Amino acid sequence: MATIWSGAISFGLVTVPVKLTPATQSKDVSFNQLDRESGSRVRYKKMAESTGEVVDQSRIVKGYELTPGQYVVVEPDELKAMAPKSSRSIEIEQFVDLEEIDPLLFDTPYYLQPDPNTLKPYKLLVEAMADTNKVAIGRIVLRTKESLAAIRSLDGMLVIETMRYADEVLPRELPGDIDALEVTKKERVMATQLIESLTETWDPDAFDDTYREELLALIEKKAAGEEIVAAPVADETAEIVDLARALERSLDEAEQKGKRSA
Repeated sequence: MATIWSGAISFGLVTVPVKLTPATQSKDVSFNQLDRESGSRVRYKKMAESTGEVVDQSRIVKGYELTPGQYVVVEPDELKAMAPKSSRSIEIEQFVDLEEIDPLLFDTPYYLQPDPNTLKPYKLLVEAMADTNKVAIGRIVLRTKESLAAIRSLDGMLVIETMRYADEVLPRELPGDIDALEVTKKERVMATQLIESLTETWDPDAFDDTYREELLALIEKKAAGEEIVAAPVADETAEIVDLARALERSLDEAEQKGKRSA
């Protein structure tokens, strides 16, 4: 795996050399835009909105919009001066319990690989964090941007996740009349039973991206010259039933599914 960053974790006087590698990989199917008649790529040009003139890259600057149509221009040198200094150290500022962190704050995960020549301090940190179930909070500079980050022990290695700052999470809002709604005891009992009947041990390999698989299969067939006939779109208008009846039917279906899989 490609190394994104290399440096060291420091806590107290202990230094743990590490390198950062990707932990995830997007497998979304991407498309290019084509001219249907010629089959050639359609590309975009950067044009001035007011004149329609194509603008050379050397003339393009960054502007922050204060009000519609009113911008403050920030020069490249000014941005460069404001950029955080590149650092090869992640200094742990504190340790916290994992359950204290709202999952909404987590952003992008990476693996922290140990330096083959200094494995002991890495293993010490992995095992100590696993024993205490703590997460280390620090800061890391990636691609000229400083990010808050959480480091945790996972299956014998360290994983780091960049984090959103608290003011980047939108406030939770619910319709004002939801508190006036009453959920009956029977509905809650059935909902609990339905949850329990659908509860299984988590297995991420049990879930596939069926849309991506079907899309790639379609592309392969078209590339092979097969004629594709689009299936009719089903009417998904939902049957309107009361909540209790919907729970009863769901429990029946879950029970039948359980019998078939037994």
